[in-house]
Amino acid sequence: MADRAAVPPPVPPTVPWTGYRRALRFVLPYWPRLVVVLLAGLAATASGLAQPYISKLLIDDALLRRNFRMLLIISLAMVAITVIGFALNIASSFQYVRVSAGVLFDMRLALYRHLQSLSPRFWASRQLGDVVSRINNDIAEVQRVSADSLISVLSNVVFLAGSAAIMAKMSARLFLVSAAAVPVSVWALKHYQGRLSDRVRTVRERSADIGSFLLETLLGLRLVVASHAEQREAERFRERNRNFVDALMRMQLTAFLSGAVPGTVITLSTAAIFLYGGKLVIDGALTVGALVALLAYHLRLLAPVQNMMSLYTNLVSGGVSLTRVWELFDTQPEIVERAKTVPLGVARGRIEFDRVTFRHAEDAILEEFSLRVEAGSICAIFGPSGAGKSTIADLLLRFHDPESGAIRLDGHDLRDLSLADVRRAVALVDQAPYLFRASVRENIAYARPAATPAEIENAARAAAIHERILALPEGYETILAERGQTLSAGERQRIAIARALLADPRVLVLDEPTSALDERNERIIAETLVRTAQSRTVIVITHRASLARIADQTLHLDARSHGHAAR
Repeated sequence: MADRAAVPPPVPPTVPWTGYRRALRFVLPYWPRLVVVLLAGLAATASGLAQPYISKLLIDDALLRRNFRMLLIISLAMVAITVIGFALNIASSFQYVRVSAGVLFDMRLALYRHLQSLSPRFWASRQLGDVVSRINNDIAEVQRVSADSLISVLSNVVFLAGSAAIMAKMSARLFLVSAAAVPVSVWALKHYQGRLSDRVRTVRERSADIGSFLLETLLGLRLVVASHAEQREAERFRERNRNFVDALMRMQLTAFLSGAVPGTVITLSTAAIFLYGGKLVIDGALTVGALVALLAYHLRLLAPVQNMMSLYTNLVSGGVSLTRVWELFDTQPEIVERAKTVPLGVARGRIEFDRVTFRHAEDAILEEFSLRVEAGSICAIFGPSGAGKSTIADLLLRFHDPESGAIRLDGHDLRDLSLADVRRAVALVDQAPYLFRASVRENIAYARPAATPAEIENAARAAAIHERILALPEGYETILAERGQTLSAGERQRIAIARALLADPRVLVLDEPTSALDERNERIIAETLVRTAQSRTVIVITHRASLARIADQTLHLDARSHGHAAR
């Protein structure tokens, strides 16, 4: 089995701050709640700023003066400030997590809706595991960064500025000693930031490779086991995991250095504070309480600086994840509704392909192809693999648009109609239909959730699957396995036909509807299609010539002529 590595679009070697600016459109609806959170955070920060200064009062005004009344007042003030700060921090953090979860869900939902608009050509070019990793893991990483880190931006900045102002007022010289290490630490941080961004992106890609591998091999597990390839696939899994671990270790080393080097520089300044501040106390230029308060502010000064360093590291990581998410958002849908669409009204089901040309890459699948199917008739389309039979179905659903020519429904170009009107009027039953892990009833009623039990059962009878459903353990309430694996291929196909019949489209397109059926069930389905055609147009894509007997017209596609029809 050949490895298929996804090739991501090129990314500029800079920290992706643009991703955060673009995310503001998801944040703005929550701004009133964010204002409350920020005000609570500011109040909590102010309470924290007061605590070191209270320690100065405790030593100078209470302990050294042996004033018990002042000791009691200061102790009560310390308790009150601590309790208030704790309550404010809890409230602001809880509300911020709630808001950030709402913002990130809105983003995930918007991305999910965008992915629904992309054409089969996009899905054929991307690994499913990579897409799932972006919508799940990368957005989860953004949520982690926003919930764990972003709330500390304002509080750290305010605390840093407040501490600096108080220290400068108490002793400008000691403040300069404390602040001298900050520029060196910031320089070290900037030195590692570019490397860290690249390392984080590599980890995301290697993680997505593992996800894609697991999806592919688990979905193809029957083939793996039947081919006695378990050991080979295990080795491929081991190789991908080794690549992920290598990338993870490189990222961890870079992240460690980006935090440890600046942190070490700042910590060294603490020794200088002890030495120089102690000398000022000995010389009588500074009180003991002031030195203790300055040391407390200095130690607290390290915390916001180091927090912001960690925050920067987290923002780099989250920015990389956001970049990967925006890459999906920036993938433009091939099929876009026109600004003004024509109302379809009640469709009759007349189909016309007028000199349609469609290419995939450089290969012409259909070229100058024309076909007319009258409303209420059955058209059977035959031809070898690659002749364009399934492409006709995709074009009718507007999964693709033709490069030239027009496809009309009741005389309207499909491009002039809304997608909702087109897909309400035209239904497709794929050769390999998809069933959800849900009840049989829910699977049949997927396109019409409000259908009555009688309508669902009538559709199942028409698709010759009603009796088989009744034989299931819980009948129509039986929960199917993922992708309907508890049923045979023919049973899955008949449930899909029942689902399409229940949707009651004016045009029903069936891609190899009887490929997995025996002769008896094929005859039942053929009779159903004949009855169906009395109220709708039916297009049957098939390789079985036996279905030609029910068709009002047949179309033979020739792969060599790229869809020129002989009727």
